[in-house]
Amino acid sequence: MARYVDPTDQLVTEVFARDIGRSVAFYRKLGFELLRDDGGFVELGWEGHRLFLSDELKDKMKAGTGLPQGNIRVMVPNVDDYWALSQELGAQVLSPIADRSYGLRDFTIADPDGFGVRFGTRLRDLTDS
Repeated sequence: MARYVDPTDQLVTEVFARDIGRSVAFYRKLGFELLRDDGGFVELGWEGHRLFLSDELKDKMKAGTGLPQGNIRVMVPNVDDYWALSQELGAQVLSPIADRSYGLRDFTIADPDGFGVRFGTRLRDLTDS
């Protein structure tokens, strides 16, 4: 099977931060490189690999809704197939499938322990087909 994306893009961990400034400072002191800062979303790097920090769930996290503290993103060439599979499995949907402003069609489900698993396909790849 041919690779869909570069291995450093294939699996990326995203951590939801209550205070993104505090989290960025922490990771930078550890030696992570700041690659991009969009305010509520930050991309850090370590030897070609990336770590995402997001504050999109900070209000829900403070409310104690039991949401995961992060997710792992898995890039696939056919996200709709994985959406169908997750529905067959009866997985808990954290974020339904949709085209996103950041250039992906993706969705997030919870694993059996509540950790988020996000599957995504680049929108440009879906329109090129």
